[in-house]
Amino acid sequence: MTQTITEGHITDIPLSEVLARRARVLQRVAESGCRGMVFFSAASQTYLTGTALIATERPIVLILKEDGHTSLLVPRLELEHARDCAKGVDRLEWYPEYPSLKHPMAYLADLLSSLDLDRGHVAADSDGYGPHFGYRGPKLSGMCGDMELTLLPRLVEELKAIKSPFDLTLLRESARWANLAHALLQEYTKEGLGEIEVSDRASHEATQAMLKALGPDFRPNHGTNAHAVYRGQIGPNSYFPHSVTANRVFRRGDTLVTGATAPVLGCNTELERVLFLGEPRQEQVLFYEHALAIQDIALHTIRPGIPCAQVDQAVMRYYEENDLMLYWRHHTGHSVGFAKHESPFFDQNDQTIIQPGMVFTIEPGLYVAGLGGFRLSDTVAVTETGVEKITYYPTQIDQIICDP
Repeated sequence: MTQTITEGHITDIPLSEVLARRARVLQRVAESGCRGMVFFSAASQTYLTGTALIATERPIVLILKEDGHTSLLVPRLELEHARDCAKGVDRLEWYPEYPSLKHPMAYLADLLSSLDLDRGHVAADSDGYGPHFGYRGPKLSGMCGDMELTLLPRLVEELKAIKSPFDLTLLRESARWANLAHALLQEYTKEGLGEIEVSDRASHEATQAMLKALGPDFRPNHGTNAHAVYRGQIGPNSYFPHSVTANRVFRRGDTLVTGATAPVLGCNTELERVLFLGEPRQEQVLFYEHALAIQDIALHTIRPGIPCAQVDQAVMRYYEENDLMLYWRHHTGHSVGFAKHESPFFDQNDQTIIQPGMVFTIEPGLYVAGLGGFRLSDTVAVTETGVEKITYYPTQIDQIICDP
């Protein structure tokens, strides 16, 4: 197999990484007393095959046996794609189409029977394929009457919470290109321009630079698009934590809330900043300094061995002590890496114990009616002693002013 990491040059997910992920899954499957596991989730299949297969109304099913044997059932139109891209698959089977004369779940039942997994204790992430794109079909438990099915819907999600050294390499690479996209976004933001024009220009240029730097051997089969956006969070409208793009026009004096990321082989960071169009007013500076202080509290609270809730509690004390609860809207952060939002969460009711290898966003915010939003988000990895800050865009006032 071709080496996939040489001198920091990332081209694809190595087979060794895929097999290590499967080994962690199978350890948990064995602990549950099961002989194998069936995966209907596209996200889990991507994680465990190293490629993104496109699931529509046509189910794709991944099967892991306790001995590591891996089978993949795909619709006919995905056969060559799966054969070319899916890593470490021992057996690849296909069915003609959906709904067709024979339902895909009947093909799955035949495959499970041939693997001796149609009976006894077997795990699955769900009891059949979900209602995607109009799909309808029987439950897995109804297709294999002698199977004792154990549902483990969150198994892969829980394992994803601890990132491997390779995952962290991808996240650092993601941060590099998110940083470029964000720098271009700030540079191109000018009074009188529209947010879509600016975002498209910055995102396109950052993506082209990223693809050129990673080289022609880079296989972005998980989607690659470095991008930086405002998502409508411009001026007073940045008061809404989850606004939507509306092609608003930039005006001098605006408070701006940004977002930038760059998926690299399925891993992505989150970078968000406050920018000011022109010199900020005293009131804007006051809330911005509070936002910096709140994020700093979170960063210095995180350490292995404490519950996630403790981080949010420390942040909430600052809000309360500084009479800022009127401007609070959401918890301190969430796990990130393979999706935009993952668990666990920095929330007062999440008792998950923080462990080395977990990756979180730190994004407490303040939202002031008539003035705007003040939210910074950085991606951090938990180390043995604290955190490694993966994203690194400037936060000093004089470095976050657009169109001075």
